[in-house]
Amino acid sequence: MTDDVDWILADAPVPYPEARAWMETRATGVAAGDAREAVWLIEHPPLYTAGISADPTELLDAQFPVYAAGRGGRYTYHGPGQRVGYIMLDIGKRGRDVRRFVHAVEGWVIAALERLEVKAWRAPGRIGIWTEDQGQEAKIGAIGIRVRRWISFHGFSVNVAPNLSHFDGIVPCGLSEFGVTSLSKLGNPAKITDLDAALLAEFQGFLDVL
Repeated sequence: MTDDVDWILADAPVPYPEARAWMETRATGVAAGDAREAVWLIEHPPLYTAGISADPTELLDAQFPVYAAGRGGRYTYHGPGQRVGYIMLDIGKRGRDVRRFVHAVEGWVIAALERLEVKAWRAPGRIGIWTEDQGQEAKIGAIGIRVRRWISFHGFSVNVAPNLSHFDGIVPCGLSEFGVTSLSKLGNPAKITDLDAALLAEFQGFLDVL
């Protein structure tokens, strides 16, 4: 960890409205110079979020609360067994290149998964993290970033051991032709704490490419 970025772990699932309010407050503080940059690793209770490009027809069954997220992207699911990472960093002092930032976040998650012996990759034209599940390409991680006053917030999610049937209520990220998977479904025994350790180990490398 760097001396400039706080690494914060939530010890219980955080309701989405509370998490969004916390992120926005922290991002505002970072922009004003009143708060340190932060990475916040949490879980949510079961819910769906709608990004700014969400198509209402892709909400198939609102079996859980649905929240407007204000981030990029479309619908996604969050819930127990999924690690969500919210990233509040000053992109203004790191090149002011949002596309490069998103690419770097993807690379950070891919490197962390590699530490857990999962081969994952980017897919041209599809934001997110992909892997192979029973011979088919499937999504194991989602990316959704917002930038305001050159401060990032929102971030990524990685499926460790969520209830994958909960994704059936949406067309995840608008991609009906691809499934979703998890470390557990792949037979990987890693737990959320293992993923956290891998993310921490790869964090400096992520910062170095910004």
